[in-house]
Amino acid sequence: MKQPLHERIRSDYETRILSGALVPGERLPTEQELMRLYDCSRMTVNKALSALTAAGLIDRRKRAGTFVARPRVHSMVLDVPDLEQEIVQRGQSYRYDLLRREVRMADPASLEEGLLAGAGQLLVLEGVHHADGVPLASEQRLISLSAVPETAAVDFKGASPGAWLLKHVPWTQAETRIAAVGAGAETAAALNLPIGAPCLLIERRTWRGDDGITLVRQHFVGSAYDLIATFGPAKA
Repeated sequence: MKQPLHERIRSDYETRILSGALVPGERLPTEQELMRLYDCSRMTVNKALSALTAAGLIDRRKRAGTFVARPRVHSMVLDVPDLEQEIVQRGQSYRYDLLRREVRMADPASLEEGLLAGAGQLLVLEGVHHADGVPLASEQRLISLSAVPETAAVDFKGASPGAWLLKHVPWTQAETRIAAVGAGAETAAALNLPIGAPCLLIERRTWRGDDGITLVRQHFVGSAYDLIATFGPAKA
């Protein structure tokens, strides 16, 4: 039986993407170019592109075009991940850009800052994680200097704060909150997204005994990151 044309278009581009002939981030022809190439209607092209989008193979960006999707970075829900290591293990290049570094006293009016550092000092870090040169996540991190005083001497220029903490500061307890949010103005600017674009927000707190170590908020590009958890039956 003859294959429907939209299926042939989908299959053609699926094969090129999976074979590596089209690489992540590469632009696909426009809908008009595909219509001329396959001598078909816009509806046929749209069916093919919608199927490729649903399969996670392409990203369609309004007014920008259609691109081969970059591989998602996967993280275990029940762990404190090293984002730098995860990106490198995916075969991608990693870069951290520090945007702001400040030492200040914890805000007495803020419950979360009080729980983290009491009336002590905080190291405030803001930066962006990149995968293959493309922004993946913006990060706002507070570190208690009473719990980790050595971080005051680390400039974190080009060094992931999360990776540094995992290598130097053991933790005994962690709490993670996950939410789907729209990008605010600052997050959108940091990640090169339109305001309101879907993001995955991860908030994580870690402790060492009774001492709070860090509170971090990471906004991930919604199409580039997911979380995985593997469970087994509880043993009696």
